Amino acid sequence: MIKYIIRRLIQAIPTFFGITIFSYLLMSAAPGGPVAALTFDPRTTPQQRQLLAAQLGVNDPWPIQYLRWLAGDDWMRWDSNGDGVADRSFLLPLYGPDGEPLPPGMRKGILRGDFGRSYFYRRNVIEMLGERVAATFELGASALLLGLSVGVPIGILAAVNKGGWFDTTTRVMAVVFNAIPIFWLGLILILIFGSWLGWLPMGGRTPPTLTGGVPPIYQRLEYLILPTFVLATGAIAIYSRYMRASMLDVKSQDYMRTAQSKGLASRDVWFKHGARNALIPLATFLGPAITGLLSGAAITETIFSWPGLGRFAVQAVTSQDYPVVMAVVIVTAVATLLGYILSDILYALIDPRIRFD
Repeated sequence: MIKYIIRRLIQAIPTFFGITIFSYLLMSAAPGGPVAALTFDPRTTPQQRQLLAAQLGVNDPWPIQYLRWLAGDDWMRWDSNGDGVADRSFLLPLYGPDGEPLPPGMRKGILRGDFGRSYFYRRNVIEMLGERVAATFELGASALLLGLSVGVPIGILAAVNKGGWFDTTTRVMAVVFNAIPIFWLGLILILIFGSWLGWLPMGGRTPPTLTGGVPPIYQRLEYLILPTFVLATGAIAIYSRYMRASMLDVKSQDYMRTAQSKGLASRDVWFKHGARNALIPLATFLGPAITGLLSGAAITETIFSWPGLGRFAVQAVTSQDYPVVMAVVIVTAVATLLGYILSDILYALIDPRIRFD
């Protein structure tokens, strides 16, 4: 198993760099750019915009920008004032058209653990991500636990009672919840439970008047109910449908009939003998879902003003904050690659017939 994991990690390295190259290319090709967002003031002159672009290094060809982002800029000299002469390497402070100091460029690059500073927040990107990881993990873990604890039993019971009213009802509800857009469902729930009834807060992670940190989760469960439910609806629909289909396939196996013929209780037959084998196809989703907790749910976090990575990524993409966007890309890419490796490990844990040695 250890050798297999190491081999998969080595194979994931070129995939990771391919993802970063493609993402940086798309980001650089997008219209506008950080200069347009930073110099929104119409009084800014073209010369000031050109100077700012040269200072940030975004006027260079994208391969050069990518190399600087990857390996740093403390070893290279480049044009900082747009005059065509390579004269600096971010060793001195830079100033924008408004006279405010600009964030320094990356000194070491991501290969040496330096993700740079945000163009707009003028703070270290790693620190900003660290402030939001806990919120995203909290919301994602709650949604995943709810999706598994509800979706898996529903799928098993639907397979056991195939063709009955419970099976028909859950199948229809799964299609409905899988088809409803998350943003629409979130807005409707906010309108009903937040605005009309006033039972639950309409957004945020903590009360707006709270200062001095985030209280324990049991003291603010009301802020977690709506976003968790919205994020878990799709998971419940998917897990229940796949679990039902897998359970129907297991239901016809010889060992299931043998267990029933021995007089075992129905609960033991379905949940102990059948459920474990039926979970094998579900492992395909569990790996990426578990590690994808850190990726964030952009739509849900934006609707409910949840201070997580997803909402942070949307704001960074809108403002074309290159260091932040690429940092989120790295987190998502690493989580996805580790997720698929985790899926293979889950296969071996669930099915004793699978061996990687």
